[in-house]
Amino acid sequence: MYGKGIAALSAATVVTLVGAFALVFFWAPNDADQGFVQKIFYLHVPMAIVALCGFVAGGIFAIQHLRTRDAVYDLKSYVAIHLSLILAIGVLVTGSIWAKAAWGHWWLWDEPTLVSFLIVFLLYATYQPLRFSIEDRERQARYASVFAITAGAFVPLNFLAVRLAEAYTHPRVLSATGGAMPGDMRLTFLVTIVGMALLFVTLWRFEMAAKHTRARVSALRRRLDGDADNPVLRRSAAPTI
Repeated sequence: MYGKGIAALSAATVVTLVGAFALVFFWAPNDADQGFVQKIFYLHVPMAIVALCGFVAGGIFAIQHLRTRDAVYDLKSYVAIHLSLILAIGVLVTGSIWAKAAWGHWWLWDEPTLVSFLIVFLLYATYQPLRFSIEDRERQARYASVFAITAGAFVPLNFLAVRLAEAYTHPRVLSATGGAMPGDMRLTFLVTIVGMALLFVTLWRFEMAAKHTRARVSALRRRLDGDADNPVLRRSAAPTI
């Protein structure tokens, strides 16, 4: 089910990302103040946006799980948060590299953009330890869903911190008036966002397909083991002459 159309989606992801980074390195101009190092912006900011959206998606799936008690929604929430955590690590790493190049320091604790994202990351970093500390599968899914919904409420605070910060680390690209970015840089930025979003969806589909297939194989194995333990089925399955 989740593997349907994944080949076309993967191809679209590769083409979009290759095109995005071609625009980054060969078309978009260097920043007037930071020069070439500013191009890390095209990786850092799209990863941050997609990671935060993934956390929100995990909370939405968690709401669906609590409403329907369908384990599939719990799995969707888990995979979305799992992938968002990986992207969030990339955001923190690229952010530190950018901070070192721009400010001469790997980290600044008085920068609300960096600190607020770190808080969100550390909050979600407790998701998996909390989840797998509960052995009962139903309680595990229920508590994980409550956590995902509660933590999702903190995600907009990160966005507000970026908007309200006095010292902006990134260009204000999402303003209603168009922001401070030239047209060629803005187009490149939007293409990289699309590419990163496609990458997230592709990885999400891959992991969902893998986990769904693994669950079906495990169920089939349990069924076969049960049939093997049934003496009636064992005699009927015996070879005949």
